[in-house]
Amino acid sequence: MPHGKTSFVCLPCRASYKQPYDRDRQRICPRCAQPLIHVGSAFAAPRRRDTAAWRTLSVLLHAGVRFHKSCCGGPGYRPRTVREVRERMTYAQRCGEPFARSLIRYAVPFSPPRGRDGRT
Repeated sequence: MPHGKTSFVCLPCRASYKQPYDRDRQRICPRCAQPLIHVGSAFAAPRRRDTAAWRTLSVLLHAGVRFHKSCCGGPGYRPRTVREVRERMTYAQRCGEPFARSLIRYAVPFSPPRGRDGRT
């Protein structure tokens, strides 16, 4: 039985392609001839003109976050805006949590803003 198709992305072209997955084969973008990034079968590509969504996607992919299906459904929470990414980056820096793990966190615990002297 053949395997289902999975998504591959070209970040410079802002293009997504569904192709059969083969671990040994490197995929090449038909537009720019750059290597494609395997993102998983539960990926939904943003519109090509949505630069903020592609910027957010780029941060997720460079951090190692992918969109694979789990046993219960989709890939789980993924930030959709640059603001959500910044919140999780700040949380990761303050708490020492790995960046990739903080990106897939559904809610970031609130921490009050600090003044220059370190007190609230």
